[in-house]
Amino acid sequence: MSLPTTQRAVVVDKVLVKNEIAGVNYIDTYFRTGLYPSPKPEVLGREAAGTIAALGPETEQSGLQVGDRVIWLANGGYAEYSAVPAAKTLKLPDALSYEDATASFMSGLTVLALAKETYTVRPGDWVLLHAAAGGAGFLMTQLLKKIGAHVIGTAGGPEKVALVKSLGADHVIDYRSEEGMDWVSTVIAITGGRGVDVVYDSVGKDTWEGSLSVVKRKGTIVWFGNSSGPIPPLPLNRLSPKCVRIARPTLFGYIATREEFEQYANELFDLLVSGALKVSIHGLYSLADVKQAHIDLEARKTTGKVLIKVSE
Repeated sequence: MSLPTTQRAVVVDKVLVKNEIAGVNYIDTYFRTGLYPSPKPEVLGREAAGTIAALGPETEQSGLQVGDRVIWLANGGYAEYSAVPAAKTLKLPDALSYEDATASFMSGLTVLALAKETYTVRPGDWVLLHAAAGGAGFLMTQLLKKIGAHVIGTAGGPEKVALVKSLGADHVIDYRSEEGMDWVSTVIAITGGRGVDVVYDSVGKDTWEGSLSVVKRKGTIVWFGNSSGPIPPLPLNRLSPKCVRIARPTLFGYIATREEFEQYANELFDLLVSGALKVSIHGLYSLADVKQAHIDLEARKTTGKVLIKVSE
């Protein structure tokens, strides 16, 4: 006797992928520490690239075949094999390596959604981007300049500052320097006292007060991460004096449908293949060194994307 559709949905529509490269994202640390609740034990990792080893039931309409080079977004990337939804699995262009694709996929989809939907960045906008040398920040800086925005980035240390400047940022503040200790005054001065149109903040606790200070009247703050810890409770009346808008988006809310997923992924692939978007890889860790990868990421020792080489 066949199961009702509602019961079959948990076991069908999946493909088995032999992973080659997995991405390490800050969200992995949130699940590991319990900041974001999830069942334990669990296999961490939200993205990986590899080849399809097998097709599950009811995947005929996916267009996927055994042997296809693919990349996916789901759970369980820190593994040699992952059974993942066909709806969140895409073929990779031949021109993209597993490393470059994984280094840009989840982060790239995120920054595209942030710059196009969460707040639609326009040419001439003043944008403050925290953690501009990180996995998402590296891509976001390039995208913002491609749009034509004025970019103020923050980063920690001369090496990261130089990297962000090389991407075209108009101003880069080293928050570890004497000047950077008062980055709020610096941003206000750069914008002639006006403030920025939008703040993209993935740092959280350490920057939230400053972000509220530097956003302009009728401006927008987009919080999309908590690398320094979650922000304290925010009374809504704090937003009233400047009529500030606050957004707390998540990527998966923007790519819930297959059409949305393909739209953003294809746009990202086009940018990468054309060379309009460059990738930065901090390092390629072994699966046995996942702990060290998380330590380095949380200590802010990384620049660009952290990757795991799953298959030896």
